[in-house]
Amino acid sequence: MDTNDKTAIKKAGKRNFLKILWASLGLIALGELVMVIFSFFRPVAKKEVAVSAARMIDAGSADTYEPGSVSAFVTGQFYLVCLEDGGFLALSNRCTHLGCAVPWDKESKKFICPCHASEFDITGNVLSSPAPRALDLFEVSIVNRQIQVNIGNRIRRNRFNRHQAVYPETITIQG
Repeated sequence: MDTNDKTAIKKAGKRNFLKILWASLGLIALGELVMVIFSFFRPVAKKEVAVSAARMIDAGSADTYEPGSVSAFVTGQFYLVCLEDGGFLALSNRCTHLGCAVPWDKESKKFICPCHASEFDITGNVLSSPAPRALDLFEVSIVNRQIQVNIGNRIRRNRFNRHQAVYPETITIQG
């Protein structure tokens, strides 16, 4: 065999190797595509969802709060508001715009978001945007003048409604 024949055989061997390599890679990619399609159409097994127990925080006696006051509960990430008429609200301390922590400004009597300057009144209503809606609520119950706040369930709302306030004279749950 001369050298030209040997180079021709080597080139043919390289071409065949590359053809086999590309065909193999194509088959692997096709197999993965088929698996993705089948997994997309396969029904998802339903998981049992455990009902989360209420996470209650004891906020103390209703008698300890002055009308018009706002008390921060850091562990529950909420403010307990005692309205001028004696009603109570538990407002989330998270802005409804992007979730920044919203501090209470005692001098201006507003919740002011430090991130984008949204402002909320004492009932959580939006005074200035970009917040799209009022601060979220947590359920409040008052039994024997003892205030309990359930932080296990956040209540979304658009604005304050007077029926959301809970009063010590009645045993109610806001919602």
